[in-house]
Amino acid sequence: MTPRGTDWGLAALVALLGVTGMLTAFAGTHSRAWVFVAHGTAGFALALLLAPKLKRVRRRLRAPHAGVVAATVVLASLGSGLAWSSGVNGALAGYSLLAWHDSVGALLVLAVVVHAALRAKRPRRRDVADRRQFLVAAGMAAGAIVAYEVQRPLDRALGWAGAGRRFTGSYDARGDFPVTSWVADAPRVLDPVSYRLAIAGAVRTPLELRLDEIDGGDELTATLDCTGGFAATRPWRGARLLDVVQRADPLRGATHVRVISHTGYRWSYALADARDLLLATHVADEPLSHGHGAPVRLVAPGHRGFQWVKWVVRLELADGPDPGALPSTVWSSLTPEGRGAA
Repeated sequence: MTPRGTDWGLAALVALLGVTGMLTAFAGTHSRAWVFVAHGTAGFALALLLAPKLKRVRRRLRAPHAGVVAATVVLASLGSGLAWSSGVNGALAGYSLLAWHDSVGALLVLAVVVHAALRAKRPRRRDVADRRQFLVAAGMAAGAIVAYEVQRPLDRALGWAGAGRRFTGSYDARGDFPVTSWVADAPRVLDPVSYRLAIAGAVRTPLELRLDEIDGGDELTATLDCTGGFAATRPWRGARLLDVVQRADPLRGATHVRVISHTGYRWSYALADARDLLLATHVADEPLSHGHGAPVRLVAPGHRGFQWVKWVVRLELADGPDPGALPSTVWSSLTPEGRGAA
């Protein structure tokens, strides 16, 4: 491939990895498994295309140079992803290998954007439309697909833990049930006696429910699949979200329900999907612990773990989705409630 064609190919693959990497945070059902397939295949394609790039610039890598840093970031991103998917799930400096992969990958995307803005050369026709270019690119794409497809069978043959991952890449927590919070929410323990769940917004009868008014005996077995890389399947008990909000008599125009945490963190769901969601008060026949969202947390099958809102204190009916839900995943950790000060 031409040098310019190689550079633009690398940039395109990094962009694809960045987009699919972000989309994996929202892909919790098998129908969206293609996101993970695209991400993994693009990673193998990047590794294959990196070979001619490194061969071309190898002399510049012998001395301190920006290219050395760039190569290190690329190799760290690829290596951490491959190691995680093969079964290496340890921690480094208190952070999991998957967290390092996400962070280094984000740094790589940012570096490529800056580099392209400052030094990119416009591709020529022969860089993208040449027959030889096309054949080489097609060969690398085929090689990436084959590499992705043989990874799990190879892990299985070698007895590596990577063979047992879910389609999301998460590992079964089995007997363990890790406690995590999106970003850094660390609220105080909520008193179950004084606890009240408010139902407000587009409703005719705003309500405040005690904890004993929420557990309707509804049961649901669901898998909490955390973007941190673990998955835990547990039986949950509580009340169907739709049944709870219907007690407040939603107005005709209400189409979505916002599930709001004590910390200010929130997520929005269509009312049409609310029957499949559970406001849980118990897990595995035991009351929820504080770390797992007591007194009440949301159980949302088919959604990634960060969308299972913990420490739920308010439900708001609205006439559309909530554009502030995603930003709340960051600023909730900065609120007095999120810091445990209130």
